[in-house]
Amino acid sequence: MMVSLFDQFASPVLFGIPLAGIALVLPWLLYPKPSNRWLNSRYLTLQAWAINRFTHQLLLPLKEPAHRWAVLLVSLMIFVLTLNVLGLLPYTFTPTTQLSLNLGLATPLWLATVLIGMRNQPTHSLGHLLPEGTPGPLIPVLIIIETISLFIRPLALGVRLTANLTAGHLLIQLIATATTVLMSMMPAVAVLTASVLFLLTLLEIAVAMIQAYVFVLLLTLYLQENV
Repeated sequence: MMVSLFDQFASPVLFGIPLAGIALVLPWLLYPKPSNRWLNSRYLTLQAWAINRFTHQLLLPLKEPAHRWAVLLVSLMIFVLTLNVLGLLPYTFTPTTQLSLNLGLATPLWLATVLIGMRNQPTHSLGHLLPEGTPGPLIPVLIIIETISLFIRPLALGVRLTANLTAGHLLIQLIATATTVLMSMMPAVAVLTASVLFLLTLLEIAVAMIQAYVFVLLLTLYLQENV
């Protein structure tokens, strides 16, 4: 039976029950809760240090009123990062390769930043639609262009994350298939492609981490404009 390259992105189903929900819940079960002990384990200490560094980097460009978003943004980044990295394991499903999920994460948060800007500083928020010093005849055109660019932001967030992860998974599958086929025909070439596959896997781990960070960083920049 011929298997399509894109079959790996189909949501797995067992007895008619979609298993995507388990894939979404699993990341939260991997991280231990902080303990009340005076001395934590090395794993908890490393986890706390990493979260503190992530929080510092995310909140660096934000003003103080936006710091109340710290818990939400850091939790989102850890969630997306874990999903991305776990999806690189064999025989696993990556929920973040689904555009619907990424849009479901990006759209409400983007809309929240816009509504906050409209509530707290409506004049400043609407001023982004029309740059200062615009000639009169260009005003209607620029307002339409800026409005479209504003509403396309959540789509860009979702498509960027989906496209990068999907492309990486497809490359890994293609090179892995080529390695398997060449193993019996040309072992020397198979070893070379296996080395390329190993390096590509390391690259995809880095891409998975970077894309999670970029996803949340862009949300913080949108929040900065409206706070």
